[in-house]
Amino acid sequence: MEAYDGCALKRTAQRTVFADGNPQAAVMLVGEAPGADEDQQGLPFVGASGQLLNRMLASIGLDRSSVYITNVVPWRPPGNRKPEPGEVELCLPFIQRHIELVDPQCLVLLGGAAVAALLARQDAISRLRGRWMDYATPRLPRPIPAMPTYHPAYLLRTPLQKREAWRDFLAVRKRLDGIG
Repeated sequence: MEAYDGCALKRTAQRTVFADGNPQAAVMLVGEAPGADEDQQGLPFVGASGQLLNRMLASIGLDRSSVYITNVVPWRPPGNRKPEPGEVELCLPFIQRHIELVDPQCLVLLGGAAVAALLARQDAISRLRGRWMDYATPRLPRPIPAMPTYHPAYLLRTPLQKREAWRDFLAVRKRLDGIG
């Protein structure tokens, strides 16, 4: 990733925000792109969204040492804007390969942008969240169950949706425990 210069976002970002956590973890969480705090520290989900994500993980007995966290796009878009479709397209092979190398037991896709990029679904996240879907590539030994849910930044703006995200994270816990 550090050697790749094909995405203009890299020139405006301070750092490549690759990943955080345990690459051998059963759960891999994928967001959209780094924000200002992430760009400054070089780690995903370290700002207010990251603090909420930490609490969400703790509620199901997980923490950053027991999950693996990354984004579809590893460079902060200027002004925290959404990555443009062409930027996502340039980064897609990297996140696909990243998932293949980690090969987690399940994916948690944080927000509609991650769902659109990885599952090629354009439906609203409110319609997709809470349902297990399969993520597959030719290089994966089997499809990986993926749980779409709300992005923590959205939950900070819309706290009433935390109840739905809580249900999604409980479903992840059940999957890990071999129940769901």
